[in-house]
Amino acid sequence: QVQLVESGGGLVEPGESLRLSCVASGFTFGWYRMSWHRQVPGNEREWVATITTAGDSTKYADSVKGRFTIRRDNSKKTLFLQMNNLKPEDTAVYYCGAERWDGNTWSYDYWGQGTRVTVSS
Repeated sequence: QVQLVESGGGLVEPGESLRLSCVASGFTFGWYRMSWHRQVPGNEREWVATITTAGDSTKYADSVKGRFTIRRDNSKKTLFLQMNNLKPEDTAVYYCGAERWDGNTWSYDYWGQGTRVTVSS
């Protein structure tokens, strides 16, 4: 029943923009910190951005600061990633993840299936 479904990926040229969405269901969305990660085949999964439960604070990897914006709409149980000025090195499968505080640390309880982003001329 728990699901995180990403969408919005595709093929774009360098400098163009894309908005990814992640629709959550089957759990209390507002209790979870949400994050975006990305992964290139053969590489480890890379953290991209995180947003707090209320959406009042965000954090970004240095590689995407100033270009990407993470946002959430708790009423719609949806997470977004606005990706501007895309570069070829942004090419990856993008995943949304839900984190829960266990008393000692944050841990990822749920992951989506991923959406592919390809930036190429």
